[in-house]
Amino acid sequence: MHKDAVVEWFSYRGCLRLENGFGTSVVLCPQAGGRVLEYAQRGVNALYLNPDQRGWHRAPGAPTVDPCGGRFDVGPERVIAPHPDLWFGDWTGELLGDGRARLVSQRDSATGLRLEREFALAADSSGLVCTQRMVNTSAQPVMCCHWSRTLAVGGGIVLIPLTPNSRFPKNYIMYGPGPVMNYQPEDPHIRIRDRFLEVLGTPANPKLGMDSAAGWFAYLMRNDLLFIKRYPVYPDRVYGEMAGLTISIWYYKEEMCEIEPIGPRELLAPGASASFTEEWELLPYRFPGASSVVDLEEVERLAGPKKAGA
Repeated sequence: MHKDAVVEWFSYRGCLRLENGFGTSVVLCPQAGGRVLEYAQRGVNALYLNPDQRGWHRAPGAPTVDPCGGRFDVGPERVIAPHPDLWFGDWTGELLGDGRARLVSQRDSATGLRLEREFALAADSSGLVCTQRMVNTSAQPVMCCHWSRTLAVGGGIVLIPLTPNSRFPKNYIMYGPGPVMNYQPEDPHIRIRDRFLEVLGTPANPKLGMDSAAGWFAYLMRNDLLFIKRYPVYPDRVYGEMAGLTISIWYYKEEMCEIEPIGPRELLAPGASASFTEEWELLPYRFPGASSVVDLEEVERLAGPKKAGA
């Protein structure tokens, strides 16, 4: 049984709240970029919120912020035109019933894109389906891709299943310092164990990139929640990020961790659209403490792509 409502949350009016009998709650904010402000299991929020950003709106003279919460965006990074109307602007939102809601952006003059984000919360689990649709409203072709930029609470362990034939000698690259993309990184907080790449703590530089084709990864948080993301990967398609990434991780100290599935390149003709869907799930899982040793077989059993009929 779902309980859907329009609420005030984090000092924003008109937020859309989805809740089920399983103890999962989701709060969507149409203002300031069409974000997810809460994705919680039994009151424990998996998303990072900066208390200084309560109720922040883009306004003349207002300081610019990097919005917190469960953000989505479009890329490729460094290639697509800046699009503050999508990233900061006010969207519209509506409840669709039965644990579903939709957020719609204004038309962005810089890119010609309009974005639609639909969310569907399962009735009997923490499963949240997030679909972003990119619509080319311009008279010219537009190149873009889905770019998830979810800020989870910090200090956890990133768990990425590796797949054969990575383009990267170390199975990942590290950005920086500056514009460098280091394909031979060595970092004591990153290790490979039993076919998994683990990010155990703050790396020397926060931005990392991977080309795993497994179609899922997980982030184990100190609040004893395992945040899982599942999504499609297309090995035969072009990925538009400079290093052809399917995943990016931005691990910033103990404060936040950005967990980012990246979609393939889309070449949208005028009037055309493309969609990308992520499936989120929160599961209880004990954080290992100082040992940082996670049972990877168990994580794979819990978090790997669901089989038909499962």
